[in-house]
Amino acid sequence: MASLLYYDVILKPMVTEKSMEGMGEKKYTFLVHPEANKTQIKDAVEKMFDGVKVAKVNTQNKDGKSRRRGLVTGKTAKSKKAIVQLTADSKDIEIFAGL
Repeated sequence: MASLLYYDVILKPMVTEKSMEGMGEKKYTFLVHPEANKTQIKDAVEKMFDGVKVAKVNTQNKDGKSRRRGLVTGKTAKSKKAIVQLTADSKDIEIFAGL
């Protein structure tokens, strides 16, 4: 695959109860491109949001589930989740401010 640009890395923010609790500790959860690595995720977050510095990135790969439609079986798309920890002096990310 061609190299990923920073705006292709982060697909959307994940809004769950657990991710909302982590926001108090400056941890934000995003759904990211399955082939993105931690360095690309860190660069993408710092470029997309002004005044944000990333301390560390944790990732989780999720395989697709098996699905059946009649006799035909298949799999859903695989996905990747990234939990981004910001530094203490970093600004908060604004898209989560009203939630």
